[in-house]
Amino acid sequence: MKAPRVTLDQWRTLQAVVDSGGFAQAAEALHRSQSSVSYTVARMQEQLGVPLLRIDGRKAVLTEAGDVLLRRSRHLVKQASQLEDLAHHMEQGWEAEVRLVVDAAYPTAHIVRVLSAFMPQSRGCRVRLREEVLSGVEEVLQEGTADLAISSFTITGYLGIQLAPVEFVAVAHPEHALHRLQRTVTFQDLEGQMQVVIRDSGRLQPRDVGWLGAEQRWTVGSLPTARTFVSSGLGFAWLPRHLIARELKEGILKPLPMDQGGVRMPPFYLHTDKDKVIGPATRILIELIKSFDTAPLDAPFAAPVSVS
Repeated sequence: MKAPRVTLDQWRTLQAVVDSGGFAQAAEALHRSQSSVSYTVARMQEQLGVPLLRIDGRKAVLTEAGDVLLRRSRHLVKQASQLEDLAHHMEQGWEAEVRLVVDAAYPTAHIVRVLSAFMPQSRGCRVRLREEVLSGVEEVLQEGTADLAISSFTITGYLGIQLAPVEFVAVAHPEHALHRLQRTVTFQDLEGQMQVVIRDSGRLQPRDVGWLGAEQRWTVGSLPTARTFVSSGLGFAWLPRHLIARELKEGILKPLPMDQGGVRMPPFYLHTDKDKVIGPATRILIELIKSFDTAPLDAPFAAPVSVS
């Protein structure tokens, strides 16, 4: 790749001339001599082969080409400054990236609130978010490819922080055979019907959580797909209430009138990589996850508050 002929310092100098209104003002702002500023801009124009400024009276004015290049350069200089800031923060122990793996059943609204609140405090640290199902979360954490994990299980060997439970509701389409019984539904009734089961994304020890052992079942790869199947009358399933709130409100799905087990409230847990020192960005994310975990899902999103 061809090396650039113009340096970031030269672009900064041109920006100062334009923003300050002239060479003398730019020299004062940059704490340099006016001759040094004039030489820098002249050298830029020579290197680029394009006139960037013209003198209008006693004021330096951008040419058309100069205006285009200056606008592009502002983005370049800003990115360079952000890169330097990130390097400084990393020197102080601030992470460049935090890897977060989340069980797909955990409310997305909580994660959106967490990341929105984290952004103004991130100092350039990015969050790599990954969704898994059931034991898939555990495997990602144990492989060392996640710094934080939100799981529906306690993970052996890890000290998890207990989060709020997620409500799962046994539902079916209002015209489903189970609803047409017009009585309390038993487990024996369920065994004769098609159940929609979400495939565990784990490879080593996948689990069939919620499956009743019925011979008839649809196994799907995601919760939204399960919601679509059940909404279309293709079986019943236990689905997170937050995921099917609209369908319940509109009558597309209806809770099964079960004698027991119609609602499940499994707790979720927040785990950290036990083999890695927790950095400041990760600590902020942990506190934000704990803070927003108990927020009502339908509550209006408030402006983020710093927890650092």
